[in-house]
Amino acid sequence: MEQYAIRGGNPLVGEVEIGGAKNAALAILAAAIMTDETVLIENLPDVRDTNVMMQAMESIGVVINRLDRHTVKINAAQIHDLVIEDDYIKKIRASYYLLGALLGKYSKAEVALPGGCNIGLRPIDQHIKGFRALGANVRIEHGLIITEAVRLKGSHIYMDVVTVGATMNVMMAAVMAEGKTVIENAAKEPHVVDLANFLNSMGANIKGAGTDVIRIKGVSKLHGTEYGIIPDQIEAGTFMFAAAVTKGDVTVKNVIPKHLESISAKLLEIGCEIEESDDAVRVVAAKPLGHTHVKTLPYPGFPTDMQPQITVALGLSTGTSIVTESIFENRFKYVDELTCMGANIKVEGNTAIIDGVPRYTGANITAPDLRAGAALVIAALAADGISTVDDIKYIERGYEDFHIKLQGLGAQIELVTTERDLQKFKLKVG
Repeated sequence: MEQYAIRGGNPLVGEVEIGGAKNAALAILAAAIMTDETVLIENLPDVRDTNVMMQAMESIGVVINRLDRHTVKINAAQIHDLVIEDDYIKKIRASYYLLGALLGKYSKAEVALPGGCNIGLRPIDQHIKGFRALGANVRIEHGLIITEAVRLKGSHIYMDVVTVGATMNVMMAAVMAEGKTVIENAAKEPHVVDLANFLNSMGANIKGAGTDVIRIKGVSKLHGTEYGIIPDQIEAGTFMFAAAVTKGDVTVKNVIPKHLESISAKLLEIGCEIEESDDAVRVVAAKPLGHTHVKTLPYPGFPTDMQPQITVALGLSTGTSIVTESIFENRFKYVDELTCMGANIKVEGNTAIIDGVPRYTGANITAPDLRAGAALVIAALAADGISTVDDIKYIERGYEDFHIKLQGLGAQIELVTTERDLQKFKLKVG
C-alpha cells in the first residue's frame, strides 16, 4: 500500500520550483545515444519515466553517470545491442523514441511496443509512415517494432494528424539521413523545439521547429554537448490550478510564461489574478471561480494533459461549464472518482458537462492515470475532510516530489505506506 493521505481545506500559499519537462527529457535522453561522444544533460526531472528510460538505455550498453539528482553524463560509444525489450520499457509510452534514435544512428532498431497511461488509443502509424518514407522497412513481430534500412534518405513527409511523438521520432531518424527531409503538419509543442535545439547543439541541422514545417539537412555525425532541459509546462499548470482550486496564492517559479499562455488565459477567464515575470507566474484566487468552456487542442491550444486539472476547478465554479476532449478518447475516466467527492459532472462521448458545486468532500479515490491522478490530489486538497488517493505510481511517473512540493505550500498531505501510518495522519490532522 502506497497512497497519499490528504486533509483538505487549506489554501495553498507560497512559492514552488518547477522541474525539467518530462516529455522533453524522454526524447532528449533517447537522442543522447546518437553520438559516441559524451553528452551532459542538466535539469533532468527525477521521475519514474525518465529513470525507466535510463535503465533501458543501460541495458544495451549506454554508460550513464548521475552527477546529481538532475544532471547526467551519457556515453553511448559501447552500445552492444539494438534490441530493447525489457519489462521496464514496456511500461512507458516514450520507449518508441529509442526507435528513432537507434534507427538514425545504426539504420536498425527493435523496441518493445510501448505502454504508459491508458487514456485512449495512441497509434504509432505516423511513426511507421515517417520511418518508411526515410527508406526503412518496418514490421511488428512478437510484440516488437522492428525497423531496418540499408541507408536512410531524406524525404518529404506529411503527417496525417498533428502528433508530438511521431514528429520527434521522425526528426531523430532524419538528422543523419542522406539529403533533406521536410516534415509538414508537424507538432509545435515546446518539447519538440527543445529536442530540435538539443540535436542542433550536437551538430544537427534542423530549422522550423515550433512551426508546422520542419526542415532537416542530414549530417554525417553528431558530437557531444551540454544541454539544459526546459521547465515542465504541465507541472507548472498543475500547481497553477492547485492555487485556483484551493483559493490560494501561489508563485510558480522556473517557468517560461509563454508556454503557459493557454493555461493562464483560462485561469483569468474564470476569475483568478495572474502576475507574470521573466521566469515566474503568480496565481491568486481571491474570488469565487466562474464557469467557462474549454476544448483541448495541439499547442498552442489548451493542453490535453491539463484537461483533468481544469475540470476539477470548473467542478467548484458557479454555473455550467463544458470541457471537450479532442485528443484522447478515454480521458474522462477520473470523473467517477470526482463524483464520489460530490462533483456534478455528466460525460457524453468526448464532452463533460459540469454544473459547479459549492464544495467537494473527502473520499477514498484511485488515480486512473498520471494527469488525472494529480488532478484528484488537487480536488482532495480543496475538499472538506480527509481523502486517500491510491495508485500514486501513476503520479510518480511525471511529478517529482509532488507531495513534498505541496507540503511546502501548506498542504496537509503525506505519503503513507501502512494502515498505521494512515491512522497516525488522521490523529495528527484531527
